[in-house]
Amino acid sequence: MSLITTIIKQLQLEAHPEGGYYRETYRSEETILEGNLQDVYSGDRNVSTCIYFLLPSNEFSAFHKINQDEIWHFYEGSTIRLVMISEAGELSEVRIGRNITQGEVPQFVVPKNYWFAAKVIAKDSFALAGCTVAPGFDFRDFTMPTREELLKFFPQHTETITEFTR
Repeated sequence: MSLITTIIKQLQLEAHPEGGYYRETYRSEETILEGNLQDVYSGDRNVSTCIYFLLPSNEFSAFHKINQDEIWHFYEGSTIRLVMISEAGELSEVRIGRNITQGEVPQFVVPKNYWFAAKVIAKDSFALAGCTVAPGFDFRDFTMPTREELLKFFPQHTETITEFTR
């Protein structure tokens, strides 16, 4: 059994729609009522949620966005290349990992409403991270466009969008 398969089994991860594997590890008992949230939310939300997220190097996390900031925490494996497109169309990227002296960061916040995608840089490897969201994640807040939809918004980023969409 491979190390990736062992981790997936041990942490009880399941396939994520954007790519990779995940399992929710925390959902706060406290909730925020819909009337106290911005208009982009429909329904109440838990105060916070957290997941494990495992990304093998032969997959990628496809471009998507959520209504909340998402905090990435690096745990194990190889460096993650996380790319983002802001609401204004600015493309940026960050390396999430352990090699701080080489510009990697062990924790990073993806701003709400940014389109973002990720992949592991090293071949034949994986990355295990955690993602924390507040207000808590709900799939009603998740948008994963097709390549064509995203290219309509940001044709100037054709190469990156093609790399991180199916």
